Amino acid sequence: MIKIKLSDLLGKHKMTQKALATLTHIRPATISKMYYEETKRVDISQLNNICHAFNCEISDLLEYIPDDERK
Repeated sequence: MIKIKLSDLLGKHKMTQKALATLTHIRPATISKMYYEETKRVDISQLNNICHAFNCEISDLLEYIPDDERK
């Protein structure tokens, strides 16, 4: 499973979903789906824009959790 740590980053930077959507030019609905980890696909350019906005690495945004550890 891939965990999207967008909620952690938003909290750390004290930023709203709306502010991130404006800054990254990503639809607010898309940001919301990523925030709640409901998204099935993420565009590479979206990841790039989010990492640029937070000045972070991709590993700060995404985390791989092996399936056997979820149980």
